[in-house]
Amino acid sequence: MRALVRRLTVAAFLVGSAVCAGQAPATRTPVAPKDAPQSLGPTTQKTTEETADSVKVPPSVGALPTAAPVDPNRFEIGPEDIIRISVWREPELSSAVQVRPDGKITLPLIGEIQAAGETPESLKQKIVTSLSEFMTKPEVMVTLASVQSRRYHISGEVTRPGTFPLIVPVTVLEALTNAGGFREFANLKKIRILRKGQIIYFNYKDVSRGKNLSQNIQVENNDHIFVD
Repeated sequence: MRALVRRLTVAAFLVGSAVCAGQAPATRTPVAPKDAPQSLGPTTQKTTEETADSVKVPPSVGALPTAAPVDPNRFEIGPEDIIRISVWREPELSSAVQVRPDGKITLPLIGEIQAAGETPESLKQKIVTSLSEFMTKPEVMVTLASVQSRRYHISGEVTRPGTFPLIVPVTVLEALTNAGGFREFANLKKIRILRKGQIIYFNYKDVSRGKNLSQNIQVENNDHIFVD
């Protein structure tokens, strides 16, 4: 009897070993040789928009970011504004330039051209006309990289004091919101706006409650808002 049990145990062990031996080995992901060539995507020409993105603002210029989209048909370029000019397939003609105090910029091939007083769209047309003397149907994009000619200032007891670009119409209430609101001990009833030597007072508490809304005036270029 003991011999029979011993034989059955050995047989079971042999069957189990056979099953284990029949298992499929774990698969391994093949590794490409180090010197195997990599597959690269197709090379494409940059679009006008991609060319514009690759043109950087001159590092020597302390640029203010444009906090709002600029209407290319309405915004009037002024001195010190930074303009990004991109010519498709012509990287040597693409650059970011700052408008000089005399309102002009200097571009390759074209030379000096009046920029102040133009909109981005009208300046684009002037550049296209000038470049047409040297190339066939130039594709040009003109965008505003930074507004320097129109700005307002906020100082005092606000979260983010500083200088802000005046791109679109902004009220005093909106300007204060752009500055991140007030600090703990700010005087909200007697905010001062310095404009061309004149002081205008603004009561935030009244305006925020819908009272005396006439004092929520439009911010003008070079206004300085003080929050004590």
